[in-house]
Amino acid sequence: MQQTPTDDRLARRFADFGTLGEALDYAARGVRGFNFHDARGNLARPYPFSEMRSDAIACAQRLIARGVKPQDRIALVAETGAEFAQTFFGIVYAGAWPVPLPLPTSFGGKESYIDQLVVQLSSCDPSMLLFPAELSEMASEAARRQNVAPLSFEDFLATPAARCALPQASTDDICYLQYSSGSTRFPHGVAVTHKALLANLTAHSHGMEVVDGDRCISWLPWYHDMGLVGCFLSPVANQVSTDYLKTEDFARRPLAWLDMISRHDGTAISYSPTFGYDICARRMSSQTRASERFDLSRWRIAGNGADMIRPDVMQQFVDAFAEAGFSPKAFLPSYGLAETTLAVTIMPPGEGIVVELVEETELSGGAAPRDRPQRFRAIVNCGKPVLGMTVEIRDDFGGLVPDRTIGKVWTTGSSLMVGYFRDQEATDACMVDGWLDTGDMGYLSDGYLYIVGRAKDMIIINGKNHWPQDIEWAVEQLPGFKQGDIAAFSITTSGGEEAPAVLVHCRVSDNQERAKLRDDIRERVRSITGMNCVVELVPPRSLPRTSSGKLSRSKARKLYLEGEIVPYDIAA
Repeated sequence: MQQTPTDDRLARRFADFGTLGEALDYAARGVRGFNFHDARGNLARPYPFSEMRSDAIACAQRLIARGVKPQDRIALVAETGAEFAQTFFGIVYAGAWPVPLPLPTSFGGKESYIDQLVVQLSSCDPSMLLFPAELSEMASEAARRQNVAPLSFEDFLATPAARCALPQASTDDICYLQYSSGSTRFPHGVAVTHKALLANLTAHSHGMEVVDGDRCISWLPWYHDMGLVGCFLSPVANQVSTDYLKTEDFARRPLAWLDMISRHDGTAISYSPTFGYDICARRMSSQTRASERFDLSRWRIAGNGADMIRPDVMQQFVDAFAEAGFSPKAFLPSYGLAETTLAVTIMPPGEGIVVELVEETELSGGAAPRDRPQRFRAIVNCGKPVLGMTVEIRDDFGGLVPDRTIGKVWTTGSSLMVGYFRDQEATDACMVDGWLDTGDMGYLSDGYLYIVGRAKDMIIINGKNHWPQDIEWAVEQLPGFKQGDIAAFSITTSGGEEAPAVLVHCRVSDNQERAKLRDDIRERVRSITGMNCVVELVPPRSLPRTSSGKLSRSKARKLYLEGEIVPYDIAA
């Protein structure tokens, strides 16, 4: 059993196709493909694009035999494997719209996952839900509640495929629906056309300057836009052999990701949110030499995206793996969102992490207090707009602001969504005259975009803006804490005033130690931000995450206010 080759005699095309089906038709003429690995990073199944295309056409024929028509929605749980891959493309060949849905997470349990599936099924109104057999109980229950036909991948793929003609897709047709990682109680299905998708996939290949010898390695989930578009669809449209580690296997053994990068010839392209780099750096023992296990010298593109990029974490990763050949110039920050298919900006390869120090009063819109020194936050450069996209920074009234002035990030271009599926009100709330209000805050400097935070996460106390990231980062500087241990948000006190609340994972059992820790956190936040805050110590693993693994502040706030997250009772 051999992996699919890195290089191919087939001339590379940079996603210049009319439809996604045409992209797979072309890729199937070569020898590249996907490669699925087990929990230890060993090859379990090579899956050439040629085989995937044959399987996908058979899937399309099965769907048509079941009465599936163009524009029907087919929901499918996005497990990393050949079954999802062929079924996703089979739905596309059948002219229907695939709707990838998340796998269950460790937080919330069975009922929480069923509820999440129910609200997303209600939103996309599919004719069928496909899922791995091991999820039959939960998926079937969610399907029953929404009167959707449930079917496991295994049962679906076991049915005969009768030959039939496939519909002809148009480049302006909807290709798929994508739910953003925060889509839980009020889901927004992003409708993406073939044209918008392929425009963004073209932008990927040009932005990363894909060359022969490049190979993609990924553990990102296929239900999140960075995993689905960047590491599943882009390799097909740009003919890049790709090696996959399941997300749950990465979570258990994160260094297996770096093992996979080390053992392949050619040059590696691999993306991760900040927390992926953080986990790997933390897993390295001080007694272990990285050079004895890894060879990261051929890691050409180490992409960063999907959450706020933290330069301190990136530096820790460099410190841990530089001796294994990792170059900090490989870091490739980017910015994007599902509403623009994926990428909006990408850092030019080779420029690495570039930061600017911004005085905190500029972030908060206030005047610098005279009684304490200036404080600065390092803001990471997220690159320049990708091919076909334009970015503007606007004030609260829609007017353009000067360079290096913080405002709302707006974007438009060839990768923009059609809108949210069957939700014109939500579409109108964020799209105006063909421009998208991203909901993020940032500024432009010499054509580069710097993101400072989410507008909706802003904590406003006495008319002054505070970023929750600043509070969270302040607590993380205390010993024993890591990214994801802290959630900061605004609450209304019993006196009717707005105040910041900080929920912190506590691994200390002694009540006196907890009280001291709470006081240390409160003082730390006050010293950094000048604010008094409510500090609640909560059990480990109680703070919720989105489907992509990011901390969900909005859900943490909701669960805390509803009493679902119960803090430890600490004597005053």
